[in-house]
Amino acid sequence: SEGKTIDMKHVYDSFGCTGGNVSPELHWSDPPPGTKSFAVAVHDPDAPTGGAGFWHWLVVDIPGEVRSLKRGAGDASSKNLPPGAHQLETDFGDKAYGGPCPPPGKPHRYVFTVYALKIDKLGDAAHGRTAIAGFTINQNAIAKASITALFGR
Repeated sequence: SEGKTIDMKHVYDSFGCTGGNVSPELHWSDPPPGTKSFAVAVHDPDAPTGGAGFWHWLVVDIPGEVRSLKRGAGDASSKNLPPGAHQLETDFGDKAYGGPCPPPGKPHRYVFTVYALKIDKLGDAAHGRTAIAGFTINQNAIAKASITALFGR
């Protein structure tokens, strides 16, 4: 939920964190006309990475008729993703959801964004780096919606 603290079941289970690392269930509705696919991204803009933030989850090529991702859809097997959708490598180096695990101190913001895209597939960008995928997503977005949740330790 917007502005709420992320539950431990969604927190990363490494780097000093002991969470469940289960991706949350997400729902969206009323995409604009012309939506052919969706992308979902989870980004920590507060990560101490020199301004780049940290990518925790990237799902692309979600079919245009889909309106949700199940809890646990971000596991490494991708078996719970909608047919055709796939995960890109996160900044943890995995093609899977990686929950929050900020350094001790002030809580970080985790921005969950669903993008409505005017293309069916990301194409070659889906196999590239997060910055290239992000560029392609933003170039083809006709709408987006975000919620921001918090986590600190």
